[in-house]
Amino acid sequence: MDLEGKRVLLSGATGGLGQAIAERLAGRGAKLVLSSRRQRELRELARSLPGGARRHKAIVADLAKEGAPSKLVRDAGDVDALVANAALPGTGRLDSFSRREVERALRVNLEAPILMSRELEPALIKKGQGHIVLIASLAGKVGSPRSSIYNATKFGLRGFAFGLREDLHPHGVGVSVVSPGFVREAGMFHDAGLSAPPRLGTTTPAKVAKAVDRAIRHDRHEITVAPLRQRFVSELGYRHPGLASRIQRSGGADRIADRIVAGQAGKR
Repeated sequence: MDLEGKRVLLSGATGGLGQAIAERLAGRGAKLVLSSRRQRELRELARSLPGGARRHKAIVADLAKEGAPSKLVRDAGDVDALVANAALPGTGRLDSFSRREVERALRVNLEAPILMSRELEPALIKKGQGHIVLIASLAGKVGSPRSSIYNATKFGLRGFAFGLREDLHPHGVGVSVVSPGFVREAGMFHDAGLSAPPRLGTTTPAKVAKAVDRAIRHDRHEITVAPLRQRFVSELGYRHPGLASRIQRSGGADRIADRIVAGQAGKR
């Protein structure tokens, strides 16, 4: 789908990945409906993009609240595409989560993209074109310590996307998954003030944004955004979870995970 003149709803727009995606799609000529919980940052982002606030719309929404995902789509109006990027960390041992924190993570990371897609689906089918991009993660392929909730949401998001893609394909509507690995300047290591594990490499928000652009324009099934070594390790872990567990345990994954949890305290 050509992005020129198309209206795209982007959730999680004010985070590191969201800003990069917004800049990339606006540069392609898209008209953006930007959403996050941060009103001031949303307005600043809209003004900074080509065309400014006259071309792009900002909507404040907290997707953890009941009914917020569907309301966001309705408030966005006529859109041609959705990029579901908003997410909560969801890191920590399961017994450290309150029931409310579990519900928030599941709602924002998994339920919200599903409900936004559900709300948007009839209009896209009627148009006979459109696209939905769901931002997943390599955490949707391989489990890791202190990430049981986050893993659950990202594994679930990928499964939802692949099933929905089959349902919408006959109607000319595409569904794509973009799965980043370790990202510099954004994501869990950045939030925690840590460096990613050595030897696996990192990617950038700009490369994730490029993948979103490519997914929409070329109707890609899934794009993994990570260095070759990281992609190889994730695919190996996906097919051989027992081996992945042994590698992680011998490589000090527990220690790294505990530091990430400490750095993301209060963000879930």
